[in-house]
Amino acid sequence: MLGWLFGSRANQKIVEELHRVVMQASRHPLLFVDGGVPDTLEGRFDCLTLHIVLVLRRLKALPPPAQDLAGDLVDRLFAGFDQALREIGVGDVTIPKRMKTMAAAFAGRAKAYERAFLGGQEDLAEVLARNLVTKPLDPLQLRFWTGYLAASTAFLDGLDFASLTSADTVFPQPE
Repeated sequence: MLGWLFGSRANQKIVEELHRVVMQASRHPLLFVDGGVPDTLEGRFDCLTLHIVLVLRRLKALPPPAQDLAGDLVDRLFAGFDQALREIGVGDVTIPKRMKTMAAAFAGRAKAYERAFLGGQEDLAEVLARNLVTKPLDPLQLRFWTGYLAASTAFLDGLDFASLTSADTVFPQPE
């Protein structure tokens, strides 16, 4: 994880900006209001995880050095989680345990989303209901999320490496 801190200054700046852009997209109010994501620490974690997974999918499909940037982005994500835990008062002794739990949750959700993206709408609805919303996904929320994820995937797929790493946004506005 410390490799991110000691990487090149240019790469660090790109990672910071991409992380900021993804964080901003994952906190769009409509995701919580219309999408049904609870506005809690866990809900924000889950929404950010989904957005990071979408960006990582795109980075993995691009030629080098995109894969290196994907690893740096994950490192930055977890540095942010560490900082957030400290800011809410989690003690130094507890941080490693919480980070391990968050890493396992992130990895599990990333795998579940990847499988769901390859499956159909039913698979996606199941994963969203299990990981993103606290109540069963109603038809309006399902339509919201499938539309948003389709638009997000199409938007990301239209970005090359230079565009992805320099854009003010890498996600469409939720509708």
